[in-house]
Amino acid sequence: MDEIRTAFARWGLIRSSDQGILGGVCAGVGRRLGLTPWVARLLFVLLLMVLPGSQFLIYPVLWVVMPTEETAARLYPSARPTVGL
Repeated sequence: MDEIRTAFARWGLIRSSDQGILGGVCAGVGRRLGLTPWVARLLFVLLLMVLPGSQFLIYPVLWVVMPTEETAARLYPSARPTVGL
């Protein structure tokens, strides 16, 4: 599992500790894509309306797989939250 979390940290997909409401997944994905957390959450809800049900599987998986900021700093010390590609 640490290899997967290290890869996610290297890619900049890190759960937000301070801006997250439930698990910080939307805030972390939004940060990676250069979006504010609220825009990322809005897109998540819009995606839920277009493809109902799939997000209820994707969100918990990302919650488990995406490292927190503290874990990312331990697993991949040079990982920093990135904005954009």
